Amino acid sequence: MLRLFQYYRPYKSYLLLAVVSNLLMSLFMVVSIPVLQPFLQILFSAGGAESPELTGTAGSSSGFQAIEQKVNAFFANLIETHGREEALLIVCAFLVFTFFGKNLFRYLSLFFLAPVRNGIVRDLRQKLVGKMVHLPLSYFSEERKGDLMSRISADVQEVEWSIVGVVESVAREPIIILGSLAFMIFVSPQLLIFVFGLMLFSGLIIGGVGRSLRRQSGEAQTRLGLIGSLVEETLGGLRIIKGFNSEQWQLERFGRENTGYARTMTKLYRRKDLASPLSEFLGIAAVSVLLWFGAKQVFSGEITAATFITFLYAFYNIIEPAKQLSGASYSIRKGMGALERIEAVLDANSSIQDSPNPQPFTQFREKVEFRDVSFRYQNADRPALQHIDLVLPYGKMVALVGASGAGKSTIADLLPRFYDVTDGQVLIDGFDIRQLRLYDLREQLGIVSQEAILFNDTVRNNILFGSEGVDDEAVFAAAKAANAHEFIRALPEGYDTNIGDRGSKLSGGQRQRLTIARALLKNPPILILDEATSALDSESEKLVQAALDRLLQNRTALVIAHRLSTVQHADEIIVLDAGQIVERGTHESLLLQKGVYRKLVELQAL
Repeated sequence: MLRLFQYYRPYKSYLLLAVVSNLLMSLFMVVSIPVLQPFLQILFSAGGAESPELTGTAGSSSGFQAIEQKVNAFFANLIETHGREEALLIVCAFLVFTFFGKNLFRYLSLFFLAPVRNGIVRDLRQKLVGKMVHLPLSYFSEERKGDLMSRISADVQEVEWSIVGVVESVAREPIIILGSLAFMIFVSPQLLIFVFGLMLFSGLIIGGVGRSLRRQSGEAQTRLGLIGSLVEETLGGLRIIKGFNSEQWQLERFGRENTGYARTMTKLYRRKDLASPLSEFLGIAAVSVLLWFGAKQVFSGEITAATFITFLYAFYNIIEPAKQLSGASYSIRKGMGALERIEAVLDANSSIQDSPNPQPFTQFREKVEFRDVSFRYQNADRPALQHIDLVLPYGKMVALVGASGAGKSTIADLLPRFYDVTDGQVLIDGFDIRQLRLYDLREQLGIVSQEAILFNDTVRNNILFGSEGVDDEAVFAAAKAANAHEFIRALPEGYDTNIGDRGSKLSGGQRQRLTIARALLKNPPILILDEATSALDSESEKLVQAALDRLLQNRTALVIAHRLSTVQHADEIIVLDAGQIVERGTHESLLLQKGVYRKLVELQAL
């Protein structure tokens, strides 16, 4: 529970006002209980000016008796001065005032609570997304995207409901219950025994019902995350699903998870919904016992009928807050289950972090070196790379070639520290990249991947992505160099055209040229190029290749080559097989070796 309260700190002023409003509302509610007694005494008194007899119990303390005598004297004087009907009118006006104050402060408590609940929800979502952005890529290979999205949406929403439950239940209900109990002690300690019996009995039963709620809530949110993942996979893979006539198979797969979630939620709601009827039944049972026992005290003259009716009203004011408190406990347990899932992400270990004492670095000048580098993915059976030694000199182009799974992309991912090496070092100008600030390191790099990664935004903002203080002329120049300016001008709104989710409104060649324009605008000293033309038609390939040639001019480049014809002019070609370097050299020297590289060239020539 203390973990939840730490999120309240930035909103403590609003929270304090909400708590004070709840306390004042509770006080008005408690004051309305004894005010009802003189109303009933005046109503039941036989004579027009007869003073009400507010009878306490024989066991009442002298302090309570003194209060009782003063109240009796006040209302006796009120009736003598104004008459019975006018005194009744004054009491009614006071009742209206107390309930007006109660509802006014009830509204004010919710008014001040609104920025608290919305602010905490905003903060949690901001922290979650911020954490996800900074988590290493290895984390996401173990987690489902749909489950992470569920934590941002459904789990955060559950915590919001718990926030309301905590503030209202802690600040309001106990005051009402304690105030009502104090009045009931004043009236009849014997009758109060039944109330404590009810509370003890209710607590044992309802507590037993709710113990598994927190566990089931976590299970439900996990299943909801799986459903989100399946929906995301279905929407992203519709072309394949339809192409393989697998609609029914995918629907059945989704149906199993959907049915499991529905069953879990049914159990959850049944337990939650049991609280209200159970509390009501126990309340009615206790009221029945109170009516019998209290009537006996009225018949024996120990208390008056008006006092007994007021006692019942006080008891009713305990039952409803007790039900609310019980319901809030369910909500809080569900919220804590959701908070645990949220904090599992917030507390996730981020292995890719800045060094405590980073080396200053502003500009790449000499070389990038992979020195005896080995790397193994988490839970992998074998290393992805073993004893890799290569040098990427300033202004030179080094190409990585080999079959799928040889380790080409892994080498490229180690340079920007998407992953950290298992053994060995990656150095830039002699500095181990783990000793540099991530921001400084990645400022030296530009990445053009095989898959054109674009965002649901305008053409202009996709080219500007990550760049600040850049004018339109620079954007236009980058687009022209990437052979993209002409097709952008032909779009409905030119550079202000929204390109849709992942650039879905553009062709493959157009999307790729936008990513090249983005890299050209950043103008990085080191370029990581995952062959960007392998999935394009011939016409698009020519346009993209021409843009890449401009991008590579006078630039240090690490190129992953799928089409070997695109890297024939590389300064050095590294041939990889099963995570090891098996050959290295220029295009001509490797052909003369008649080894792996020559076989790859001959296979592509067929």
